[in-house]
Amino acid sequence: MEAGKRIIVPWDFTEKAENALAHAVKMAKVLDNSITLLHIVKKDKEIEEALVRLNDTASQAKEKYGVATNAVVKEGSIFTTIGEYTKENEDINLVIMGTHGMKGMQKLTGSWALKVIVSSYAPFIVVQDPPTEKVSYDKIVFPVNFKSENREKLIWAIYFGKIFKAKILFIKQEVSDKNLVKKVNQNLSFARKYLSKYNVEYEISTTGKSGNFAEATISFAKEVEADMMLIMTTKNIGTIDYVMGASEQFIIANTARIPVMCVNPRKAQNFSLGTF
Repeated sequence: MEAGKRIIVPWDFTEKAENALAHAVKMAKVLDNSITLLHIVKKDKEIEEALVRLNDTASQAKEKYGVATNAVVKEGSIFTTIGEYTKENEDINLVIMGTHGMKGMQKLTGSWALKVIVSSYAPFIVVQDPPTEKVSYDKIVFPVNFKSENREKLIWAIYFGKIFKAKILFIKQEVSDKNLVKKVNQNLSFARKYLSKYNVEYEISTTGKSGNFAEATISFAKEVEADMMLIMTTKNIGTIDYVMGASEQFIIANTARIPVMCVNPRKAQNFSLGTF
């Protein structure tokens, strides 16, 4: 368990934030974590009033759910301040954030969520709907491509495999380039080795053909009725990724409305494989 750790819920007083809180409560009870509602204001003079309102929300949440919940208000921008807060506080286990998915201005909505996520030093879980009645995460989809960063999310695959008894469902990217095929297979072999070492159950599937791997991952997750998808964000993501659409923003705002855990390269290292 992670006693003494906190789960952060970015709070904007919307229904989507309430959905994220409901997910955080279920996870906090299993992990023995507390919850912090984090609200960002644009000006310092707004902090006092916002904190009064947020403290009231936190008190109601504690009474309703029976989980220790506190309130924090910071001045700044949602795109950087949440990340700064996770960097400054080592007791943060996860950030769980609600999003509206992809409607209307799809790339703008998707990139908004992604900009917030990539600034974080703790992994994000992005949700669209309230949680289901069950507490556990039985099936977690783990896409495997040719990028070396794949190995960093193994920590979290093992984490959920051990604590929630989750089954990790690998989906392997099909590529035609021989060098990339080798890298995909190496990443898959590495993942299998460590999941076997820690006795985490897994299965391996392939997309069956090359093409849009993000779309294939979402389709697979929907088909197997996954409880979560576990992905890495793009390393050194830039403006062009936001404009053109980095693949992970489509997974984050997937139409199947499946929760997505996002791990940033070399940042979310709150514990190592040696933890278990």
